[in-house]
Amino acid sequence: MGLTNSNKVVSTNQMGCSDYIKITLALAASPDIISNPTDIVLILDRSGSMAGSALANLKLGAKKFISIIDEATDGSQDGQIGSGSRIGIVSFADTAVQNTQLITSVDALNAAVDSLTAGGATNHADAFEKGAAMFDPASSNARVMVMFTDGKTTAGPNPDPVAAAARASGIIIYCIGLVGADGIDPNVLNEWATDPDASHVAITPDDGDLENLFEDLAANIAKPGATDIFLKEEVHPDFAITGILTPVKGTAALVNSTTLTWSIDELGTTANEGASLEFFVQHVGTDSGTKLINRSITYTDSENNQATFPEPSVTVDCGAVVHPEPCPVPREFSIEGCEEMASFQVESAYLESLGRILEMDVNIKNVCPGRRTALGVILTEVDPQGNEYPRGIKTMTIPAHYYPECRDVLVKCIRFVLPEDLDVSGTGAASLCNARQFKARIITHMIDPEYRCCGTAV
Repeated sequence: MGLTNSNKVVSTNQMGCSDYIKITLALAASPDIISNPTDIVLILDRSGSMAGSALANLKLGAKKFISIIDEATDGSQDGQIGSGSRIGIVSFADTAVQNTQLITSVDALNAAVDSLTAGGATNHADAFEKGAAMFDPASSNARVMVMFTDGKTTAGPNPDPVAAAARASGIIIYCIGLVGADGIDPNVLNEWATDPDASHVAITPDDGDLENLFEDLAANIAKPGATDIFLKEEVHPDFAITGILTPVKGTAALVNSTTLTWSIDELGTTANEGASLEFFVQHVGTDSGTKLINRSITYTDSENNQATFPEPSVTVDCGAVVHPEPCPVPREFSIEGCEEMASFQVESAYLESLGRILEMDVNIKNVCPGRRTALGVILTEVDPQGNEYPRGIKTMTIPAHYYPECRDVLVKCIRFVLPEDLDVSGTGAASLCNARQFKARIITHMIDPEYRCCGTAV
């Protein structure tokens, strides 16, 4: 069967600016379908929510799956599933129907798929029961169910025990989910599918992806198990990998803060087998937005299996952050090793002397959207007697934010230069080691109020 699934799952789709999330990479593989004859039941959702392009693309995907298995089992697309493998079709809405038994005729299977029409509720329990009933307990063939659905259970009993009984009997369950009109719960598909969950479930919001999902699954089922697996994962620079857990199988290593590798000697060469790797990333960027986590992910093995991984994104909320003062641009220069002194023309530079730079952040509370804010910071130094001495004033305009509600605006890195010759600490020595006391007064108001005096216009 080869590599039967590849997946990537994130623990959350929302996070704070410096928060951490867990990412799970998962793989599953099974032996060659020729040397390991397999009975496969395609369980296809034809409920009312599948009407239109969803059902049309499902039919394309199911027939593509059948075509690939046809060729893989005997080396040619001759219209017959070979090498002892068989495929059956079950479809479901209010109830489930065995559209075919386990058969080898590609024409009969395609005709059963083409005959599907959408309508009715969604009864997953009956679908699992009818699917499990298709298998012959006396057969030595491997047994696989592929459950496709686009929504939640709306008819029949709880399907969880039925799926659990099928798994307990040795049936391998894969789930393909389409986010339909009434939504889909990934946790439910994970509950139904064979472990590890992440390697046996694929979900898409676009019915245009269905043909590719069925094609990938069939192509991997048709190949032998995977050996000499090497996976390289690189995350975007706005994220940093902070930790790797020991994988279920193989070894993983951190290359740098954005890159890791995962190596597995063999997977699924004698029986269906899954493997997963969990690692943690932190958001290290400074801006909000919906961001892709993957920068790139590559997979290779000796059997040339193809692995397709989702590209999950996460919505990052850093609040409203303003950086009014950029860091100075550095000037580069060098001196020769034998020179005892060297001079360098900096072109232009601010006057500097012995001293310190005070940097502060100011959080302006409850700023309403669409309002610019005027900010003033007054800094004084305090001597031992409590007298205050001016050390600077800064005023600036804070741009408006456009979040839907009032929120705090964090103004970062307001800097004051504090020369040591102004030290009033009372020690009598200009030294960077002196303790110095300061007071900061903050003045702020809206620049763009809605208020207008009677009879005036601004």
